[in-house]
Amino acid sequence: MASVVPLKEKRLMDVKLGELPSWILMRDFTPKGIGGAFQRGYYRYYNKYVNVKKGNVAGVSMVLAAYVLFNYCRSYKELKHERRRKYH
Repeated sequence: MASVVPLKEKRLMDVKLGELPSWILMRDFTPKGIGGAFQRGYYRYYNKYVNVKKGNVAGVSMVLAAYVLFNYCRSYKELKHERRRKYH
């Protein structure tokens, strides 16, 4: 028989669409909770891609690609304006 997991302890991928609003309201949105979420994400990423026995540049290159994409999105308005100029 399958054990029933409380809604608060479910992961996002396990939450049904009807349960999503109540699941979001159960999250901790205090500065400490948000900091904890970033810390868990950092450690999950670090242990999966950086802290491995046979490491390669994949972990660092993903961070670099995310940085480049973030800066491109941030400066897209100026780049779009520059693209429409002809020669001056």
